[in-house]
Amino acid sequence: MAEPTDDLQPRTRRAPDLLALAVGLVSLVTAVFAIVGFVPPLPSFDPRWLLAGGAALVGLLLLTNSLRQPRERGGS
Repeated sequence: MAEPTDDLQPRTRRAPDLLALAVGLVSLVTAVFAIVGFVPPLPSFDPRWLLAGGAALVGLLLLTNSLRQPRERGGS
C-alpha cells in the first residue's frame, strides 16, 4: 500500500512580506525616475546618497539574513 505524501495536505497560503513589497515598489519608482531623467526638486538633496544608502541597507539585510539560524520545518 502506498504511503501518504505531503502532496495530499492542503497548502496554507502565506501573506506577502510587506517590507519587501514596499522596498520593491520604491526601487521600481526610483528606476522609472532614473530612466526618464526626473530628479525630484529637493533642495540640497543628492540622489546618489539615496542610492548609496539603499545599497548599504540591502547589504546589511543580506548579511543579517545569512547569520540567522534556519527555521525548523514542521512535519516529519
